[in-house]
Amino acid sequence: MASVLNISAYLFTHIADPASLRPVLQERADASGLRGTILIAEEGINLFLAGPAEDVRGFVDALCEDERFAALTTKESWSADQPFQKMLVKHKREIIRMDRPTIRPEAGRAPAVDPLTLRRWLESGVDDDGREIVLLDTRNAFEVDHGTFAGALDWRIEKFTEFPDAAAAHRDELVGKTVVSFCTGGIRCEKAALVLREDGIDARQLDGGILGYFEHAGGDGFEGDCFVFDERRTVDAKLQPTS
Repeated sequence: MASVLNISAYLFTHIADPASLRPVLQERADASGLRGTILIAEEGINLFLAGPAEDVRGFVDALCEDERFAALTTKESWSADQPFQKMLVKHKREIIRMDRPTIRPEAGRAPAVDPLTLRRWLESGVDDDGREIVLLDTRNAFEVDHGTFAGALDWRIEKFTEFPDAAAAHRDELVGKTVVSFCTGGIRCEKAALVLREDGIDARQLDGGILGYFEHAGGDGFEGDCFVFDERRTVDAKLQPTS
């Protein structure tokens, strides 16, 4: 029976004191008996947590009482076993490393496409303006190998810091098209869409990433499973572990 609630969430929001916030969140998570990983940086927060539903949701509710995190939303899935070995809270330079200081999602997001709209676009083959759609997988190559959207571009990057250079190299292939960047939960494609737009490409991000798409639109157009960074390894379109 799947009794362990798994959540993933992130929010780009200015945090002036990430170093001092780290022990506070570590103590709260430990007190709640949770396991997983929380990353905090000046640009925001990124978390993966698992435990009894009441404890996980209680932790998130308390976090959202801080106005900096009030807009935080979570993606939920269930497993029979605890997929994390320990509880880690880390202070980082970036919650998702790109090494591109000019890209600051906390100062303004790129346009987003919700899962149901993307599914409709995939069914018709064009966006609402009749323009060609290009799906761009912003994940690392080993993640893509487990599953991706049919026909999506995959630049075979080995780490996310390679994405800006890859985008510049492929710019001419994307100009004049509607590009939808996607990733596991939304955090990478949020930065990726800003990079693409900085290069003059009409890019937007898939809101909630692949996991959000699975939750709201099912698996239509997706081939394979989605890699996740815990002991489940992969989940299917019903957000169930497949490994």
